Amino acid sequence: MTWLTRLFTGWTALVMAFFYLPIAILVVFSFNESRLNIEWTGFTTQWYASLWGDHVLMRAVRNSLIVAAFSTAFSVLLGTTGAWLLHRYRYRASGLLETLVFLPMIVPEVILGVSLLILFVTIGLQLGYTTIVISHVTFCFPFVMAAVQARLAGLDPSLEEAALDLGATPLQAFLKVLVPYLMPAIVSGALMAFTLSLDDLIVTYFTASARTQTLPLVIFGKVKKGLDPSLNAISTVLIGVTVLALFVTEALRRRNP
Repeated sequence: MTWLTRLFTGWTALVMAFFYLPIAILVVFSFNESRLNIEWTGFTTQWYASLWGDHVLMRAVRNSLIVAAFSTAFSVLLGTTGAWLLHRYRYRASGLLETLVFLPMIVPEVILGVSLLILFVTIGLQLGYTTIVISHVTFCFPFVMAAVQARLAGLDPSLEEAALDLGATPLQAFLKVLVPYLMPAIVSGALMAFTLSLDDLIVTYFTASARTQTLPLVIFGKVKKGLDPSLNAISTVLIGVTVLALFVTEALRRRNP
């Protein structure tokens, strides 16, 4: 078992290095003084300072935050409501409906983006913030729903019954008893939805207009022109935001197991 344990340990280390070594190199080179971005010449923070002067990049950041905020809000509303309704009311087609809801989680993003674009063109909806938010909600709210459903699986039915026996209306019981109980799952799902929306490239590529380009689209366009040290800087900032969101999610999970 000793050699087998060492084998699995070494394989795990190789897999972790394969995933995280490129990210570590990107973060390190975001402080590289060289504009060529292929060799280390010295430490600097000028690329982070130059981000504030890049109006195209800052506009893309604003667009991404606007889209992510609205997508997260609608995803939390739809995901929480849908999870509660499927938990509370079971009927013949509930299994089929649940399968259809989770389908965008496994459908390739290219297919999802093309199908949404065809839909928007068919109904005459102009591409912009609205189409991006609708598209992001389509694949974000199932993650919220899954998180809330996992929390509902351990719900004690007597909590709601006790609130109703004490004179609360069904709405008051839901808002004052169930929502606080579900809050860790709601926050975790919201953070996941925000991260997915902020990070999405493929679906947004098909549903955004020239004036509503998000940060991933701008980064993708800059990469095609060549290596730019500012891309390392903005990517490092995004990595930091994502890691912070993961730490918050884990802290909430441990606080409310």
